[in-house]
Amino acid sequence: MITAIVLIKTSVDRIPEIAESIAALENVSEVFSVTGTYDLIAMVRVSKHEDLADVIPGRISKIAGVEGTDTHVAFRTYSQHDLEAAFAIGLDS
Repeated sequence: MITAIVLIKTSVDRIPEIAESIAALENVSEVFSVTGTYDLIAMVRVSKHEDLADVIPGRISKIAGVEGTDTHVAFRTYSQHDLEAAFAIGLDS
């Protein structure tokens, strides 16, 4: 299983709507809001590396209101707490 962390930039007023749209996508296991450079984080889990291209640029980037994404493939599974702590100490810049 491959886990990707997708950082998503959007306008603050669209966060709930976009989070709901992303959470409804197949292979998205978690979506949560953070404060910092990016507004949302999505955890995407797929069985094949090639499937990431379908889920991330193919689906997430095309959701209305998504202004940008940045993707990091992780070799371990991070919790929401791990990622929020990383953003709190400035690893998002």
